[in-house]
Formats: sequence, structure tokens, C-alpha cells
Amino acid sequence: MSQPDGGPAFPIPYLPYTPKEFISMGMSLRDWFSGMALQGILASHDGDWDIPYLTATAWQMADAMLKHRETHP
Repeated sequence: MSQPDGGPAFPIPYLPYTPKEFISMGMSLRDWFSGMALQGILASHDGDWDIPYLTATAWQMADAMLKHRETHP
């Protein structure tokens, strides 16, 4: 089973009013959430970075946000 990614974060429609046809799907919502989480983690961290730990934490936060979206529409 593949990891749920939340779908595209910034899709570019092919034509107006054709929401299922895209020129570009952009990054996944999971990628966007993890990047935003990592940005916040790094901005509030003391600078002694354990990159594998911090990135794993960002992905965990992204997965938690996606799960919350599924259960709280």
C-alpha cells in the first residue's frame, strides 16, 4: 500500500472548469506539509541539528496533518 499523499498541493488546471485535467500536478500535499513543518522546526531549533531526526519528525507531522484532514473534513 502506498503512503497517502493528500493529492496535489498546487495543481495547474489544463483548462478552466476542468478540475480533473492538469498541466502539472505540482508537489503532493504531504510534501508541502512536511516542508512547512521542517521550516518551523528549523526556525525554532537551537542549531544543533540531527537532520535525520528532524526530517523524520517533519514527515510524521505531515502524516498527522493528513490523517486529521481525513477524520475532520
